[in-house]
Amino acid sequence: MDMGAALQTYIEESKELLERMETSLLDIENSPDLDETLNDIFRQAHTIKGSAGLFGLDKIVAFTHHVETLLDHMRNKDVVFSEDLVKLLLTCHDQIKILIEVLEEGSDSDPAIDSESDALVVQLQKYIPSSDAVTATAAPAKKAKDVDKPLSSDSWHISLRFGQDSFRDGMDPLSFIRYLGTIGKIEAIALVDESMPLSESFDPESCYLGFEINFFSTEQKETIESAFDFIRQDSIVRILPPNSQTDQYLSHLDAMPEENLKLGEMLVRCGSLTQNELNDVLQLQASLEEQAIEVPIGDIIVDQGLSAQAVVESAAKKQAVERKAKSPENKSVRVDAQKLDQLIDLVGELVIASAGTSISAAAIGDERLKESASELTRLVEEVRDSALGLRMVQIGTCFSRFNRVVRDVSSELNKKIELVVSGSETELDKSIVELIGDPLMHLVRNAIDHGIEGPATRANAGKSETGLIKLNAYHDSGNVVIEIVDDGKGLDVERIRQKAIDRKLIDASQAMSDKDIQNLIFEPGFSTADQISNLSGRGVGMDVVKRNIQTLGGTVALESKLGSGTRVIVRLPLTLAIIDGFLVEVSGASMVIPLDIVTECVELKDKFRCSDADSHYMDLRGEIVPYINVRQLFNMEGEPPKRENIVVVNCNGIKAGLVVDKLLGEFQTVIKPLGKVFSNIKGVGGSSILGSGDVALILDVPNLLQRVTQRSHKIMGSAA
Repeated sequence: MDMGAALQTYIEESKELLERMETSLLDIENSPDLDETLNDIFRQAHTIKGSAGLFGLDKIVAFTHHVETLLDHMRNKDVVFSEDLVKLLLTCHDQIKILIEVLEEGSDSDPAIDSESDALVVQLQKYIPSSDAVTATAAPAKKAKDVDKPLSSDSWHISLRFGQDSFRDGMDPLSFIRYLGTIGKIEAIALVDESMPLSESFDPESCYLGFEINFFSTEQKETIESAFDFIRQDSIVRILPPNSQTDQYLSHLDAMPEENLKLGEMLVRCGSLTQNELNDVLQLQASLEEQAIEVPIGDIIVDQGLSAQAVVESAAKKQAVERKAKSPENKSVRVDAQKLDQLIDLVGELVIASAGTSISAAAIGDERLKESASELTRLVEEVRDSALGLRMVQIGTCFSRFNRVVRDVSSELNKKIELVVSGSETELDKSIVELIGDPLMHLVRNAIDHGIEGPATRANAGKSETGLIKLNAYHDSGNVVIEIVDDGKGLDVERIRQKAIDRKLIDASQAMSDKDIQNLIFEPGFSTADQISNLSGRGVGMDVVKRNIQTLGGTVALESKLGSGTRVIVRLPLTLAIIDGFLVEVSGASMVIPLDIVTECVELKDKFRCSDADSHYMDLRGEIVPYINVRQLFNMEGEPPKRENIVVVNCNGIKAGLVVDKLLGEFQTVIKPLGKVFSNIKGVGGSSILGSGDVALILDVPNLLQRVTQRSHKIMGSAA
């Protein structure tokens, strides 16, 4: 790992902290525990600033320091909480995000960005009390201290032993020392070189440095500790607060690799201990040794004023507890997205190879080989599910951004809107979550602009002045359904029809159902807005939304009632990589139907057909079900077999049948995208490679069912 890798880690973690910071700021007005929420926001800002200091990112440090100062005054009740203050902090959050993005792009800060930072600092200082405004940018080291008090009573002591790989990891030990100087004052420092090897075994790329530091600061312990987050895993970092007791120093000395007496002398030279205090520490150690009780390594007893006897009792209890079995730690690992994608690709190839092995085993007919192939298939399925699970993330990461959108846009349009989110825990493939964000953003903004009325209009209509937008996600038949619902004015069918006629999208004499007219809003260039605004009215958007959703293998549908509101239903596949499929054959060609929408398979007998064979519907146990003849649909050559089968599917609430020649059973399908030449073929959503090496087409069932929807409605109407 080099410095670039460490910096990239900082960027990624800062983005996560900024997301949490924004969420907390949006929730702060309704937070039942304002103090805890403010503390949380402060910690996020401080962590971003502290880590930036390690990399010498002065502009981020300088700007975030002002934000942190204001937050600190809010925590101390020096600044009164207000809506305008939250709005300013949200703007500052956006500015920190811009500074991080500039860093990620690897470019120097733009003068315009610097100017915006300066302007925001001026606004921040208006809220900071005058006694602190002048010294807001000054380091805490400038604050006065009582020099007559013993150093051991009002200074921190920090022991650092850097890991040998620190240089290789791109870490500069002196950068941590420099950062300490920005949050306090280093009173004394001693270099520890006990681990320095002899010349013949010295490695110039390894770090052997250690420091004993007497440090004065008015910051909290977590603030000082956060300076060492990047090295804590591989290095030794020990921090003793001011006014530490004898027992704490003994535990501290025992936790370090050096001999107690020698290290204690270094603490005396630093001024962290007097000689008398060191003697007290050594006497306590002797007392513990006499009673055969060991001070647990790495443990610092933080309670103040403990006697030596209390320390002994605490140490004994600690040893008894540590003899018991410890529960395993839960750890997480950050994995590069490219490596994850590569793993999924390899698993896909493994699925194909496993299918080929099963086919070969069946052809040979050896029972032991068939059993081994079956076990291999089972294990591959488990590996597949586990690998796909790594890419599944909660859709709440996408939903969280809409709180800010609703707040900002409703304020701009002078509307009162409440956002209700449910189903945030619903999991979806990471790649889909990343790509669905923009279409959902447009749908939410469209609901705010076109759907929700102004407060006065809503009041006159007998509605609450506060409009409601609901975001909901849930699993359904192997898909994820996302609903965007508003209680606004709904879609005006007559107005949409007239606009479509004016724009020559339809003919005035053309007869259309209300649902078909509502779907015209997805046509390119269509808009009902009378005025162009920053949000809508340019005739660009809904067609792009539909196209992007269809690119992900999804569908989008509308339900609207004039005066009551609109429901937009987006249906997406769980993953774009591997699915369970049902393999069929038509005219010698293999095709795959997603297994999760298959309900049953029946033979297409004459008794199932309705009296009019050209109507393409059948009587399935008294239920009228339309069907599509796949051979006719794709104009495939050859005569149909004497026995045809129907695969009954249920998708988006539509039940229909697909007529095929043969049923070949379940099949793990690795989805391969079609080339550009075939990408516009309707009814085909992709391809897959069979174990035999042949290519099978994956049917786009939602697209196929659109062809039978209108016919089905007509049949049901006539039957009634």
